[in-house]
Amino acid sequence: MAVFAAVLGLILALAWLSGRLRGVTLDDAIAGLVFLLGLSLLAKGSVLPGAALMALGLLYGGIRRGRFAQKRMPLDDARRLLGVSEGANADEIRAAHRRLIARAHPDAGGTEELAQRINAARDALIADAARTSSRERG
Repeated sequence: MAVFAAVLGLILALAWLSGRLRGVTLDDAIAGLVFLLGLSLLAKGSVLPGAALMALGLLYGGIRRGRFAQKRMPLDDARRLLGVSEGANADEIRAAHRRLIARAHPDAGGTEELAQRINAARDALIADAARTSSRERG
């Protein structure tokens, strides 16, 4: 095991010096260490804790890298879809969303794709309005 750790350390040092690890952050290193800890537990016979740590390491790394993040709708597209102006507040955005979703919801004869786009537009505009208001306050 010590030989394996030494070889792994040498490989990491060479990769760091050659610049291949420039995009690696502390979060990536933490996720990798959790994964390796799970792998070592798995190798020692602790199947459930080892597999759980490996899964957590992969999940944490994926979340921190944005692999599971939803793609945001551009604000101009969201405003156009909901029919609100650039200075619309959260109440106006919610009212426009309710008006549109009542017609576009799959239960009302609309499509699921359109309902998802309307919800994504609402989420993007509400988040932008919250960011804007917090910047104005602070």
